[in-house]
Amino acid sequence: MPKTIKYFFFAITFCFCYSKTIGQRGKIDSLLSVLKTAKEDTNKVNTLNIIGWEYHNVADYEKALASSNQAIILSDKINYKKGKSKSLSNIGIFYQLQNNYSDALKNHLAALIIRKEMDDNKGIADSYNNIGVFYMEQGNYTYSVKNHFAALKLREEIGDKKGIATSYHNLGAIYERQSNYSGALKYFEASLKIKKEMGDKKGIAASYRSIARVFENKGNYPYAVTNYFASLKISEELGNKKLIADCYNGIGIIYSKQGNFDDGVKNYNACLNIYKKLGDKSGIANCYNNIGIIYYQLRDYNTALKNHSASLKLREEIGDIAGMANSFSNIGNSYFEQFKYSEALESHISALKKRQELDDAEGISGSYYNIGSIYLTLNKFSFAKRFLIDALKISKEIGSLELLKDCYKSLSILDSTLGNYKTSYDYYKLHTIYRDSLLNEDNTKKIVRQQMQYDFDKKEGVAKAEQEKKDVIAQEEKQKQKIVIASVSGGLILVLILAIVILRSLRQNQRKNKIIMEQKEIVEKQKELVEEKQKEIIDSITYAKRIQTALITSEKYIDKNIKRLTNKD
Repeated sequence: MPKTIKYFFFAITFCFCYSKTIGQRGKIDSLLSVLKTAKEDTNKVNTLNIIGWEYHNVADYEKALASSNQAIILSDKINYKKGKSKSLSNIGIFYQLQNNYSDALKNHLAALIIRKEMDDNKGIADSYNNIGVFYMEQGNYTYSVKNHFAALKLREEIGDKKGIATSYHNLGAIYERQSNYSGALKYFEASLKIKKEMGDKKGIAASYRSIARVFENKGNYPYAVTNYFASLKISEELGNKKLIADCYNGIGIIYSKQGNFDDGVKNYNACLNIYKKLGDKSGIANCYNNIGIIYYQLRDYNTALKNHSASLKLREEIGDIAGMANSFSNIGNSYFEQFKYSEALESHISALKKRQELDDAEGISGSYYNIGSIYLTLNKFSFAKRFLIDALKISKEIGSLELLKDCYKSLSILDSTLGNYKTSYDYYKLHTIYRDSLLNEDNTKKIVRQQMQYDFDKKEGVAKAEQEKKDVIAQEEKQKQKIVIASVSGGLILVLILAIVILRSLRQNQRKNKIIMEQKEIVEKQKELVEEKQKEIIDSITYAKRIQTALITSEKYIDKNIKRLTNKD
């Protein structure tokens, strides 16, 4: 076997075995084994940082921090500033996820200082981005926007498309939290455009989900569902469980708002199962919250309270301020329906305080509405009017159809109670307009069509995949048949060639044997002739000898006669 082929098969075998090992032992184990023999250099620092990040992916923050701190020690030893800045940045994220905000910010700022010393514009932009996310989670949107714009400016200067898309997305998230839906859509769509250009499927799915959420908040449910299903389709292709769960959750919310509780619960439970497998406390809390809302709508207030309390507990554990506000609000609504007005008011005031911390315009408006509704029920009309008018004002500013509908209804009831029938009627007409715009036959049909289209596309995708599988199998069988036919044909050709060679060889041997036999006959004949001639010669010699013997007198006879004659003399 030639060396090149040998090396090729060796390389294929090695790659297969290596990938199999990675799959069996896991990425972390593989990296740890590499670390054992690694030299004390920049590669080892980078490996330690990667290991730290992988531990973060499985929520093992203790080991993530330990690995990153090892990287810092080695970075200081070999004076590897880039590696150290990466370690500090990662540690900031790890602390942030554990709600240790002081240490999180401390490490983000330390990373930023080093990156500025190095003139590492990409790193500086990443640090600004991380600090921006930090402030967004703290509800400090002014500082958050400032840092995200700083990151965006640098990313545009260095042409970092992926970074630009991330900055746009984060700016969209801030505006969404502030209920600035037009601003949120502007940045989410700008981010989506870049992700499509790059072919970033995961990013595209995330953008569709965020856009869906904005349309949902605006009360445009058909557009929301369209974007949720677009995100879900890509997420399923990628097998991204987190994104799939988020989409199920969003679709469940819309079904719930449309009064389709069966499909709402179905989607929430699908979402909850995924989050439990992922160990995502935030996701689990959201599902409990949403399931609680459905039971509230079904007037099972005890079960609703049970789910909302479970959600609140998880949100307090992870320090989710926005989530806590939402849970307090939902608990307040359940108490209200049970005529426990003091408990309801207490819960809604707790929600309002959390939302004011976050400067959450939509949330504040919702809390004002809930508090105003309680005062209305308690016949404290001046307090009720004040809170309901404030809720209406913010709802108009942010363009929330859902809140506008509810505010106009409560104001209509309030003015009717006070005897202001004309304004009560005007408010009721506005309530009806917004209610019908949110829940009408056309919207419902559009949502059903979206579901049917998604189901059809999914089934068609499955059928297509099955057909492609069959086509592949058929093609493989066809290929196998071709190989068999080619092999048999090749074998027959070889046999034929071999037969021809053997036959030719036999014929050549026969010709050679014939020549040899002919030559042998000639030799035999020549031998016979020689032997015959030899016999004739011998016979002639014998005969001559006889004659000679007969003619010549023997010496004894001559001697005898000479002696006799001599004696006579």
